[in-house]
Amino acid sequence: MPLSEQEQRLLEEMERSLYHNDSDFVDVAAPRRGRPNYTVLVVGILVGIVGIGILVAGVAVRQPLVGLLGFIGMFAGVLIAVAPPRKGAIQPERRPRAKAQANGKPASFMQNLNDRWEKRQDERDQ
Repeated sequence: MPLSEQEQRLLEEMERSLYHNDSDFVDVAAPRRGRPNYTVLVVGILVGIVGIGILVAGVAVRQPLVGLLGFIGMFAGVLIAVAPPRKGAIQPERRPRAKAQANGKPASFMQNLNDRWEKRQDERDQ
């Protein structure tokens, strides 16, 4: 069931208020997806393939312990491949941003998004 115009305006106002007043919460709650680290992805895939090979070998020689080690290897490979990057990992240098806040710190992504949203709302109201 679609929302009425009044309900849509109320929802937009609540969203603006949330982004404006609770920007720290929005920064924490927003999912962070950075650029993928292809080296870690390839290593995870290779570990998974080796795990599959060990699992098949364990089944072929009828040794449950070898099969279990193969399964653990497969599981570790998947975890390595899909794990998010660590906070302590070295990040590539980023370009300096043109915008800055009044205190001299660069504006955050959410602040830029909030500014764009408010600008669009002001243009719509005029």
